[in-house]
Amino acid sequence: MPFFIRRIWLLARGVLVDRDHPRFDRLRSIEDPEEFVWAILPHAARSFSISILFLPEKAALVAAVGYLYARMLDTYEDLSPSRASARASLTGFANRFATNPPGPASVVPASPVFDARDRVHILLVERCQLVDEVFLRLSPEDQKSVVGLVEEMATAMSDYSYIFEQQGGVLEDQHHVLGYCRGVMGLPALFVMNLLLDIPSGEHTDDAYEVSELIQLANITRDVEKDLERGVAYHPALKAHLGSDGGGDVAVVIAGARRDLVMLATERAPSFRRLVDAVNLPRLSGARAAAVLMMLLTGRSYETYAFPSRTPRPRRIATMMLTSLPAAFSPRWADRILVRVEEDLLAAA
Repeated sequence: MPFFIRRIWLLARGVLVDRDHPRFDRLRSIEDPEEFVWAILPHAARSFSISILFLPEKAALVAAVGYLYARMLDTYEDLSPSRASARASLTGFANRFATNPPGPASVVPASPVFDARDRVHILLVERCQLVDEVFLRLSPEDQKSVVGLVEEMATAMSDYSYIFEQQGGVLEDQHHVLGYCRGVMGLPALFVMNLLLDIPSGEHTDDAYEVSELIQLANITRDVEKDLERGVAYHPALKAHLGSDGGGDVAVVIAGARRDLVMLATERAPSFRRLVDAVNLPRLSGARAAAVLMMLLTGRSYETYAFPSRTPRPRRIATMMLTSLPAAFSPRWADRILVRVEEDLLAAA
């Protein structure tokens, strides 16, 4: 089936899939490598999965494989029982690409599994060989790009593992928080954005990194309670409450920390529009629509988790997709939507 036809089905499935209740039996039964990649992508790359499907077939597949490998690294970082075992798994995963085909991925060490998201991420690591088979079908140039992403990201995550240890499980200042955002989300975000927007090497890097910080800070503000229970925090005020479930008086401290993180994020809100404006996309561009959709999804994340007391505009994925589509034909429409999301974030903050 031609990809432009299959894309319609994949987009529809991305809208309808229940990310909170994955069909584990279905994901375990898939044997076709590419089918598995597209089936698990909405669970592994929530904000990026639909934007990836707006790309041309070749770029979409490269982005999907790169992002699934990035998610596997996240899984080792998040679910390993100790930082030492996480570092060993991160290094081992990057080193497996020294052979062709890549060596087997190590299992995620036994640790508490908190929710369905954790379980689906573990399943992804368990079925890594299917992603490897799609990786081996990519061109040598694309394989090199994917391996570069994995190696850089594994190194950055290992470096920050040591920093977390030195600071008692907490990133104590904005410099380290933003550095972590760039290492964990910045590298895969730059990888995808280069495919989306064809950013020339070395150009617009600051704006691209600020976009990645905006996206990753949305994830951090969403997961404050979950991370705290795991013994991780991104604000010094939370250090005394590591291991807490976030209830009782701790909720007040969390609210203050979340406020500070959101303020840090909203300073980066204009970067997305600057980046899209700076890249000379053609008049007809699915990448422009994908970028607008990515910003809408990021805005929805902040509205849902950071501003729960506000009454947000309806933000269904299907509605956001329809809102994004005209941007493929109209740069003016894209700018209008990006400005609106930017102003919503600033007004809420």
